[in-house]
Amino acid sequence: MRRLGGIVAGIAVAVLLVTSVTTPSDAARKRVHVRTKAFDGFWSVSIVTRAGPCDPSYRYPARIYFGRVLQADNDFSYQLTGAVSGKGAISVTVSKGGQSATGYGRLVGLRGGGRWSAAGGQCSGFWSAFRRR
Repeated sequence: MRRLGGIVAGIAVAVLLVTSVTTPSDAARKRVHVRTKAFDGFWSVSIVTRAGPCDPSYRYPARIYFGRVLQADNDFSYQLTGAVSGKGAISVTVSKGGQSATGYGRLVGLRGGGRWSAAGGQCSGFWSAFRRR
């Protein structure tokens, strides 16, 4: 019986050690949260077409909230979805009138930019963004 108690105690200690190693600490969770929030706020995004029959330029307001890219206003004529990492890598999809375009790039501080292409590849270009205060 004593041996069984020792085995159970040993397993309990092993489980505790594994749990403490694999569970992120509060400090680690806060660091990820702070990095993700670094880009939170309202942004103005300019999209410029360099190839294809799409309109030459577009401008959309955007909001980043906890690393998610969202529409900034109640204009439901388009859909804006995406995500930004704690290091600023961003991917976004804009959909309007049955068409969509996807953009990739990076945010650094109060600015950002990258490339985009429309579904099917008929249009492409670049985008830039700045954070509104």
